[in-house]
Amino acid sequence: MKHIYLPIVLAIALSSASCGHKSTDSSDDNLLSVDVAPALQDSVVIYRTYPGSLHAASSVDLVGRVSGYLRSQNYTGGDLVKAGQVLFTIESTQYADAVNQAQSQVASAESSLEYATSRYAAIKKALESDAVSRMEANQALSEVQSAEAQLKNARAALNTARTNLGYCTVRAPFTGHITSAEPSVGAYIDGEAQPVKLATIYQDDNLNAKFFIDDKVLQKILTGNGAEKIGLDSIPLIFETPLKHAYAGKLTYVAPDVDTSTGTLTVQANVDNPYDELHDGMYVQIRLPVSTDPKAVIVKDAALSTDQLGTFLYVVNDSDRVVYTPVKTGELVQGDSMRVITSGIKAGDRYITKALLKVRPEMKVKPVTVN
Repeated sequence: MKHIYLPIVLAIALSSASCGHKSTDSSDDNLLSVDVAPALQDSVVIYRTYPGSLHAASSVDLVGRVSGYLRSQNYTGGDLVKAGQVLFTIESTQYADAVNQAQSQVASAESSLEYATSRYAAIKKALESDAVSRMEANQALSEVQSAEAQLKNARAALNTARTNLGYCTVRAPFTGHITSAEPSVGAYIDGEAQPVKLATIYQDDNLNAKFFIDDKVLQKILTGNGAEKIGLDSIPLIFETPLKHAYAGKLTYVAPDVDTSTGTLTVQANVDNPYDELHDGMYVQIRLPVSTDPKAVIVKDAALSTDQLGTFLYVVNDSDRVVYTPVKTGELVQGDSMRVITSGIKAGDRYITKALLKVRPEMKVKPVTVN
């Protein structure tokens, strides 16, 4: 009986094997095609990020130096005002009257001096013929000197009166952004007793980015090779809220001493503000070049994923199967499209760049190499 069924069993086995082979061919045709790219090796500059803040090149408190009612405010808080622009006016009637009075006193003093000078000249000539006494001549000279002093004082008083009248009009000392006014229009300004703050103006067409970095890191930067030296002339700046334009600063100041409590140095970078987007007090991050890695492994930043365990890539092995690969990452490079991988993969490893949600570990795929 066993011999009778042996051919049948063999036939069934051969048939099953044939069907199995046909099924494998069919599954290979239906494999998911995925874009893959090789991890590259390149020389990159390594940066470190430090928090900082922007400060206007200069700022001035605008004050009222005379007494009177605040008559006008000719701007809105936050405006960009131009050098020489009238910002405030203070009641000027009493100061205009003072100028007129001082001008009259100057005119009177000039007349007195002219009379005293003519009289002294006549007496001096008469003295030559002994028509007058020496005492009379000395008295006439004294009157000239007194008239000169009175004229000097009158002119000084006129200058003071004109200065005070000028204080009634408060102008922008330079082009910049201005804060809201502290006193309201109609308020009484007692500036003669003590200058009264009206507002603050910031000259922010050029700003300084101030931050603190480790002393050892700074020394490494300052003594670095060509790549680091070039980077110090154009330090990339990063803002919490992205701006329309990119900004970079030039290192201009390093404090001469280390803060012993923190081990840091105060550093400043100068930043131009041609588009009027930067303002005093803004928070900023500064990326400083700290070293160069001549053999850095880099991948496309968009290919990286994260889960509870950290950052990972889907790598395709030599058998075209997906391998979940945890990696450690470094800086963004090449216009922020590529990222340095410090561990987890090596140059040449193939990783999936798209369709990341369609794959899973151990899944066999059809890799398509892309640049």
